[in-house]
Amino acid sequence: MSRLQAMLDQVCLHGGVFHLYGHSWDFDGFDGWRQLDGFLRYAAERIPAERRLSNREVLQHGARIAGGQPGFVSSRFRETPSIEDDVIHFSNGIQRAPADLVRKQSRSAPKVALVVNIPPPYRVPVFNRIVADGRIDLTVVFCAEREPNRHWDLEPFQFKSVVLRESYFTWDGRYVHNNIDVLRQLKAIAPDIVITGGFNPTHLYAFLYAWWHGCKHICGTDGSLVSERGLSVVHRWIRRIVFKRSAAFLGASEGSLDLYRSYGQPNAKLFKSPLCVDNERFRDARSQAKSVDLLFCGRLTQVKQPLFAIDVAERAAGMLGRRVSLLFVGSGEMEAQLRARAAGAAGADVSFHGFATQAELPGLYGSARIFLFPTLWDPWGVVVNEACAAGLPVIATPFAGVVGEIIQDGVNAFVRDLDVAEWAAAVQRLLTDEHLYAEFSRNSPRLVAGHNYDTAAAGMINASLAALAQVA
Repeated sequence: MSRLQAMLDQVCLHGGVFHLYGHSWDFDGFDGWRQLDGFLRYAAERIPAERRLSNREVLQHGARIAGGQPGFVSSRFRETPSIEDDVIHFSNGIQRAPADLVRKQSRSAPKVALVVNIPPPYRVPVFNRIVADGRIDLTVVFCAEREPNRHWDLEPFQFKSVVLRESYFTWDGRYVHNNIDVLRQLKAIAPDIVITGGFNPTHLYAFLYAWWHGCKHICGTDGSLVSERGLSVVHRWIRRIVFKRSAAFLGASEGSLDLYRSYGQPNAKLFKSPLCVDNERFRDARSQAKSVDLLFCGRLTQVKQPLFAIDVAERAAGMLGRRVSLLFVGSGEMEAQLRARAAGAAGADVSFHGFATQAELPGLYGSARIFLFPTLWDPWGVVVNEACAAGLPVIATPFAGVVGEIIQDGVNAFVRDLDVAEWAAAVQRLLTDEHLYAEFSRNSPRLVAGHNYDTAAAGMINASLAALAQVA
């Protein structure tokens, strides 16, 4: 349904036709009625009553724009659409694109400054697509070139970027950026819109710049109600201040949008820019010969619970009556501890690949049968995008943003609390039930398909144009 929302947002902003069509048995087939109801609620909130047409008006409007052919509504997008020509066609009516957004297309691209921590490999392609689109003039401001615990290889930048003077401290294992020079850089960019990707001091400085200089501010987060449930009163107070003075909101997931709603933000201001990977790069991995039972990919830190993965492999080996193989991909502070534990693992063959480049990842995922994600806390979990794109069934905790979106319990994953016996039982079931495994494997690519670079870029573009169209 996130893809439908992105398509609707695109037509609302830029004209064209959105036609929602389907048979009841189609929705029965994938149990989609609840999702459809949610989408229609989303559409109703975005489409004011005065912009809706009855079925009779649909026919009349269709005749006008199609040269007198009753019942026809053109689906052709126009370079310079008019209010009369731009419609959205639902089974229950049509919405004309707002005039102020249509007029925006004829103006020069607004300047947008996006302030984020560091350049991650799953966001650089999104920024490149935004620049190729041309509707906003994007400059990305990075707080640092990288963080010490991140070892990523990146594709070339095709967008304008600035790296601030490195200034951060650690708090509870996280890097908190504090770059006061962001104010000087923003002054040089002179943006129409400032987008902040969090609530580090640097992001708050950028928010204050936007407020002081009269720029539109867009708040971005990958957080959710689950990931932010432990916030202090001060943290929540800061969010209320920022949210009150923001023109639009970008969320990486449905959980992020729910977080905004919990602070009273209306759906009309909410836009989704999902965290995603290049799904097509992992397509060949789906048919690759499997040589490893279990795969753990990520930083080897306590919050990711890599030791738990070894416990699961041991217990599963006992239940299956054979040795179980487990591959660790990644590096981190717990590597030495893990290697020592692996040396004494009973019934489990544990191997370590270390840091993997982007080019290596598809083959590594393709070598495995099941992906383990035993995180204690994760706002999203991009490694699960990769696993799903590669067609792997997933076993995960309920403490990650991916749960309920690209992984669904009983559909392509087992979602379990950190209980070794329950996880081992899930491993046993997947490795002994060929039909269940095949079903989960087919469902994973389907569920992750809507989380792609084009959808993510559209969300950021649409949020920017909608924010700029708002009257102060």
